[in-house]
Formats: sequence, C-alpha cells, structure tokens
Amino acid sequence: MKQNLITEDQVFNELKKAIVETLRVDEGSIKPESSLINDLGAESLDFLDVNYRLEQAFGIKLARHFVLEHVEEMFGEGSAIDEDGRLTDKAIELLKVRYEGNIFNLSAGMDMDEIPALVTAGTMSGGVMDVLDSLPEKCPGCGNSAWKADGVRIKCGSCGADAAFKNGDDLIKEWLTKVQEEKKIF
Repeated sequence: MKQNLITEDQVFNELKKAIVETLRVDEGSIKPESSLINDLGAESLDFLDVNYRLEQAFGIKLARHFVLEHVEEMFGEGSAIDEDGRLTDKAIELLKVRYEGNIFNLSAGMDMDEIPALVTAGTMSGGVMDVLDSLPEKCPGCGNSAWKADGVRIKCGSCGADAAFKNGDDLIKEWLTKVQEEKKIF
C-alpha cells in the first residue's frame, strides 16, 4: 500500500543526516543527484553504515543485495553479469527500467565495479520509500487500519505496534518477477 504518512522530503532529510554522520560532509553538498562515491567520497563500508542508520531511523530492513545480484540468482549466472564481470545488454535494459532512465552512463560491457558510483542520494532515498510503501493495509497485531506517523516511524494508532514492512531484498525479487512477466527481459 502506498503510504502517505512519511514524505519523500522526510526520507531525504534522514538520509542527509545519515550521510553527514557517516561521511562527515557538509549537508549542503548533498543533493538528490549526488553520487555517494564520486561526489561525497563514500567507500563501500560507508554504504553499510548509511543503510544501518536509515534502518534504525525508520524501523525498516533495506536490501542487502543489489538488483543485479538478484537477477543472477533468479535468472541464472551470466544473465546480468558476464564471466568477465561486465554488464550484459539485458542488465542495462533492466537498470533503465528500474531507475526510469535516471541513471546515465550505462552501457553494456561496463565493469560491474563501476555500478556503486552510480548510486545517488536520490536512488537511496527511493529505496527507503519503496520499503515504506510496503506498509500493510492493516496492522497484523490488531487488524485495524489506523496507521500514524511517530516522527519517521509508522505505528498503529490502535495498539501502538510498530509497522512491519517487507524487506528490501523481497521487494526487489517481487519487482523482478513482475518485470519479467511484463517485459520478458530474461
């Protein structure tokens, strides 16, 4: 269910806090199009720290694996990343669908190691929104539909339970199944 209790602006503000605390950069330098690696100086372990901070703030579980890793698992080794660690044509097609054309500089044959530099503050924020939008219609604890925002956490207004969301990896797998059914990429 697409929720409207926590806005994209709230998510982006929490993301900026997490980035500032992790990378010690000026908050003003963080824009939706900022590459965490190229513009903000993140290293691979920094992504884990930022994710952890977001998970704690929102009470969610973000994806542990990138979409292409799920492709390899679901559709077979070599379907997205060839034996030389390079992206296939199908991987590029899928990434363009996933990010609605908002990731530039994608081309078949590019090295998989170049992908993390394409992660922006905006794509990270979108990942949080995807998880938040998996809010169930009703509280599993009491069965009521009385969700309310408590800061940046969603709680049941009837019983006070924290909302339970799908995790990011499950959402990616669901999305891949849907895209495969509709577009037959793999």
